[in-house]
Amino acid sequence: MSYAPSIHTLTIPSATRYLRRVRKFVTRHAQQAKLTETHISALILAVDEACANVIEHAYQQDPNNELTIAMTIESTHVVVEIRDHGLPFNRKDYQRPNVVELSRKRRSGGLGVDIMRRMMDKVEYLAHENMNEVRLTKFLHQSE
Repeated sequence: MSYAPSIHTLTIPSATRYLRRVRKFVTRHAQQAKLTETHISALILAVDEACANVIEHAYQQDPNNELTIAMTIESTHVVVEIRDHGLPFNRKDYQRPNVVELSRKRRSGGLGVDIMRRMMDKVEYLAHENMNEVRLTKFLHQSE
């Protein structure tokens, strides 16, 4: 891949009906950067999950807030940062879900963090003064 690093941003209201816009945003910029379909699919899934978590947990489904997605594409990796001003994610309280138990109870949800970790090479949660950030990194291996 030979292209200059690029940064793209999108701000949406915190409502799930805007997630389609996020998926199109990620797809468009990833395709323009000539990422593989595998990388594009992983990015879309992880970013969608991160944004859904912000909407549901940080903003508690209050559509009167916004979240910003910043996508930086470089020749060796892609970083997507999702920023919000809602309740922070408490990593100490997070417990990896028991998939068998969720299935037995026929519950949906609860797998977002695990999905992001499986799709991305690096998942970071950062808390700034009055802002939360989920930083998703995917390394672009030439052999893939």
